[in-house]
Amino acid sequence: MKKNEKIYIAGHKGLVGSAFLRYLKGCGYTNLITATHSQLDLKDFNKTEKFFKKHKPAYVILAAAKVGGINANRSCPVDFLYDNLTIQNNVFHWAVKTGVKKLLFLGSSCVYPAKCPQPIKEEYLLTGPLEPTNEGYAIAKMAGLKLAEYLYKQHGFKSVCVMPCNLYGPNDSFHPENSHVLSALVKKFTDAILENKKNVILWGTGMARREFMHIDDMVRIAITLFGKKETPDIINIGTGTDISIKDLAILVSKKVGYKGALTWDRSKPDGMLKKCLDISKMKTMGLRAVIPLEQGVTGAIAEYQALKKDYNIK
Repeated sequence: MKKNEKIYIAGHKGLVGSAFLRYLKGCGYTNLITATHSQLDLKDFNKTEKFFKKHKPAYVILAAAKVGGINANRSCPVDFLYDNLTIQNNVFHWAVKTGVKKLLFLGSSCVYPAKCPQPIKEEYLLTGPLEPTNEGYAIAKMAGLKLAEYLYKQHGFKSVCVMPCNLYGPNDSFHPENSHVLSALVKKFTDAILENKKNVILWGTGMARREFMHIDDMVRIAITLFGKKETPDIINIGTGTDISIKDLAILVSKKVGYKGALTWDRSKPDGMLKKCLDISKMKTMGLRAVIPLEQGVTGAIAEYQALKKDYNIK
């Protein structure tokens, strides 16, 4: 990508999109196109058409998506399936129609089968049933991956499809119902200290294991791959190591300074018990994560504490 070419970052207000915007600005890209949800609802076919025809981006980074943790996915599967399918279909359609050179599509490690072998290789996609707690989201993302594949085969449209592990970092959501596990733990333990709670109740058994990558690492690697690849065959992006939710909770609680007890509500789901990516393909291209989890957790705690102070978050 040339530094002055138009690059549309869809979803620039979220965790992922804001990191792409921050990174590309830092790299000297000067023609970055963005639109807030109030300015452009990507679920609206006609408004998406007008936007693409008006701006004619050369490249598209599709970071717009409906995302959330286990509770949100279980509560609103229709939203996670329908909204993501609609966004993807509209963006892909008008990217093709308006001459976009290449599109970056983000899948997710949750798209892989619930009980596939570990670590998870790219070829395990579509080899077994999905994890029920996030099936709607996973099916939508799977459809996006297949749409990218078919558009390349039928029309020669270029996409790069990456499969990140669990992501966290600046601009993450701390919503009490819809946040992902790491930011949810940061909120729980920070609030527990302020509210003088002697016990914090956490979902599941704590035995499930997850792989966490700082969003800045993911974006740097994804942009490098976007510059090198021309085809939509998927490639995993991760750290190659995982941690149990129990150990993560202990790490966060210690970093926050919480001294109370932890109780696990075993009536709540764990989700996939293990989900660690095989990152051999990524590593053969000389790419790796550099931000340690402990450093990232410290940053997440500082961000949430600042938000509570500035906006009086409850």
